[in-house]
Amino acid sequence: MASLADSFLADLDELSDNEAHPDDEDLDAAAMEEDVDGDMPDIETLNYDDLDSVSKLQKTQRYNDIMQKVDDALEKGTDISSHGIVLEDDPEYQLIVDCNALSVDIENEIIIIHNFIRDKYRLKFPELESLVHHPIDYARVVKKIGNEVDLTLVDLDGLLPSAIIMVVSVTASTTSGKPLSEESLQKTIDACDRALALDLAKKKVLDFVESRMGYIAPNLSAIAGTAVAAKLMGTAGGLSALAKMPACNVQLLGSKKKTLAGFSTATSQFRVGYLEQTEIFQSTPPSLRTRACRLLAAKSTLAARVDSIRGDPTGKTGRDLREEIRKKIEKWQEPPPAKQPKPLPVPDSEPKKKRGGRRLRKMKERYAVTDMRKLANRMQFGIPEESSLGDGLGEGYGMLGQAGSGKLRVSLAQSKLAAKVAKRFKEKQYGSSGATSGLTSSLAFTPVQGIELSNPQAHGNQLGSGIQSTYFSETGTFSKIKRM
Repeated sequence: MASLADSFLADLDELSDNEAHPDDEDLDAAAMEEDVDGDMPDIETLNYDDLDSVSKLQKTQRYNDIMQKVDDALEKGTDISSHGIVLEDDPEYQLIVDCNALSVDIENEIIIIHNFIRDKYRLKFPELESLVHHPIDYARVVKKIGNEVDLTLVDLDGLLPSAIIMVVSVTASTTSGKPLSEESLQKTIDACDRALALDLAKKKVLDFVESRMGYIAPNLSAIAGTAVAAKLMGTAGGLSALAKMPACNVQLLGSKKKTLAGFSTATSQFRVGYLEQTEIFQSTPPSLRTRACRLLAAKSTLAARVDSIRGDPTGKTGRDLREEIRKKIEKWQEPPPAKQPKPLPVPDSEPKKKRGGRRLRKMKERYAVTDMRKLANRMQFGIPEESSLGDGLGEGYGMLGQAGSGKLRVSLAQSKLAAKVAKRFKEKQYGSSGATSGLTSSLAFTPVQGIELSNPQAHGNQLGSGIQSTYFSETGTFSKIKRM
C-alpha cells in the first residue's frame, strides 16, 4: 500500500506531465480562434468599459413591444371584457405573463448596471458601496455627488435617511478616492440614467399587472396582494400551472440559493420565495415565519385553484382565507393558559366511609403496633434511655431497658393470624416404614456430661405420641416447614 508521501509525489508527476506538452496550449489557442467564428463569443472582444456592450435589454424588440402594449393598456383603463373568451386565451392575460417575465429581466439588468457603476465610481468613493446597498439608491447618490469633493455642498435629502447621510458625509471627508476623468464620469452618469429608466419601466409594468390581477386572480390577490400574485403567476407560467402546483413548490417560487462560500448553513435564513414580500409574512414575528410561510403557500394554492375555474369572481373566498390565516397566526402568539389554583375540598360534617372487609382486617393485623414497639416509643420522665451505640447515638430503646418495666406481657388471647401461622408449623410424622431422618444422630451434646448416646427412635415416638414441642424445648428438633 502506497504511503501518503508517495501519493503526493504521484500527483506532482501528473502535474508535470500536463505542463510538459506545449502543443496543448496551441490547441487551446486554435479552439479560441474557432470560437470567434462560431456560436461562442471571444472573451477579448467584449468591452466591459462600454455600457452598451454590457446592458442590451432596452434595445431589444421584445422590450419595446411589451412596453408599448403596456402604455396602450394603461391609457384604455381597467375595463376588461372576457365574455365568451377562455381566460388562458385572453390577449391581456398573455400580456400579463409577458410582463412578469420582463420584470424579472429588468431586475437582472439593473444588477448588471449597478456592478458597472460600482466599478467606475470605486476610484472616486470606494466606501460608498458599503454604505448604500440598494442599486437604485446607489445610482441616485452617485448621480447627485458626481465629482464633488465636499459633500456639505451636496443636498442628499430625500435620497437617503438622515443617519446614513451623516455617515456618508463623514466618510467622504476621509476617503482615499480621487476625482474621475470627464469620460469616466460621463459613462457613470449615463449608467445611472439607464438604471433609473429601467426602474421606472419596472414600476409601470408592475402597476399594469397589479391593475389586472384583481380581475384575473381576485382570490389569490386578496391573500398575497396583487404584486406578489403577479410574480407567482408569472414564475409558475400562468394561472392554470400555478393551480396545478403543490403548496410546497409554491412556497419556493422566486427563492434564490445563497452561496455561503463555505460557511455553515446552520444560521442561514429559511428559503422563502415571493411569499416573503406579503404583508402577512412581514407582520409575523420571526419565530413564527416558517409556519406562516407554509400556511400562506397552502391557502394561496387553494385560492389559485378557485380562480382557475372562475369559482368566485368577487374574491370573497380569498378574503375568508386571509382572515383564517390571520386568526391562526394570532392564535399561535397567544400565551399559554395560566394554571388555575386547585380549590380545597368541601369539608364534610360526617366522617367518610372507609373500605372494610377481610383484606383490610388482615392488613391491620399484619401492621399492628406490637407491645415491644409501644415500649420502645415511650420514655420515662427524668431517666435517660439506652441506645444501641451508647451515648444516645444509635436507636433508642425507650422503656425496654428501664428497671421496673418488667417483662413484656403477652396477651393470653393470641391473634387469629398467629393461630393460623401456628397451624402451618405442624410436627413432621414419620412413615410406617420406620425410616428416620438423615440428619438424626445417636450422639447428643449436653452441658452436663458432654457427649451422650441417645435413641432417635425414642425421640420419634415422643413426637408421634402427641407431646407438644416448641422450638426451645429440650426434645425439639428441626422439622420440615411447608411453604405458604
